[in-house]
Formats: sequence, C-alpha cells, structure tokens
Amino acid sequence: MYISSATVLLSILALSAAGPIGVVRSKRANVLTVRPYSEFQVSDGVAGNALAEVNANFPIDTSDLASVSDSDLQIIKDARETAEDAETGTGGFNDEIAAAGDNADTTALQNGKIKNKVLKLQLEVLALQIEAAQGDGDQAKIDEETTKLNNNIALDKAAAGQKSVGVTDTFSG
Repeated sequence: MYISSATVLLSILALSAAGPIGVVRSKRANVLTVRPYSEFQVSDGVAGNALAEVNANFPIDTSDLASVSDSDLQIIKDARETAEDAETGTGGFNDEIAAAGDNADTTALQNGKIKNKVLKLQLEVLALQIEAAQGDGDQAKIDEETTKLNNNIALDKAAAGQKSVGVTDTFSG
C-alpha cells in the first residue's frame, strides 16, 4: 500500500490546525470599586464574624484567582494599606486605644482593632494568592500571613457578641 507524501502532509496539517492554539487567560470585568475606608471597614458593630464581613466587602471569586483584573488587585492592595494605616496611623486604633486608657471603650476598640487586622490580613493573603495564581507567587509569604490571619480570626471569634468600635470618627483614611 502506497501513501503519497501529499496525503501525509495534508494529514499533519489537518491535525495541527485542529489542536489548541494556546491558553488565553481572560481577565474578568472589574468587580470592585474604589471606596473610602469608612465604606469598607468592618470594625463597627459586634465581634465574631470579621472574616465574613471582609469577604462580603471584597467579593472576589476565589475559585478563579488567575482571572482577577489588575484594577481589582490594585484596589485590594490599596485597601490593605489603608487598613494598616487605620491601625498605626494618626487617629487610628493604636492612638485611640492609648487615649482610652483602661475603661469599657478600650475593649470595644481592641475588638475593632482585631477586626481591622482581619481586614488587613485577609486582603494581604488575597492579594498574594492572586499574584501566585497569575504566576508571581511567594508561598512562604502566603503561609506567614495566613498564620497571622488565622490567629486574628480566632481572637475575633473568641470575642463574639462583644461590642466592636471602629475609628472612622478619628481616622481620615
């Protein structure tokens, strides 16, 4: 049986044309918008559910982190920095707790600070996971920040039901 070279060539051409042309990662449309700290902070209210509150404010599809838009990633990073400023910056939690001294307000502020740490650390872990999914990961840093996050989630849950106060009246972030 004789197979012509033209038949072989056409067969190879047909197979190569039918194969995949490469993986194209499509970015989703932006799902987040830039908001002031007062609109995404989670410290006011009651302790015990900080992580769920953070996730409600930043509804990223964690099953497909590779497709998170550059804009959403930047919003997450900027919000994390603002949450850190709310802890350590002028008028933030550290200032307010120091000014409150030892009274009932201190516990509520401390609960608010813990919830703010959950906000800050969840955004940090989320940003690191997005970067890893998009090919620029640092697993050691993810693990380190996840440990801190889990510790603060446990503290928040231990204070469940207690009053929690934020610093939106004193922090201008």
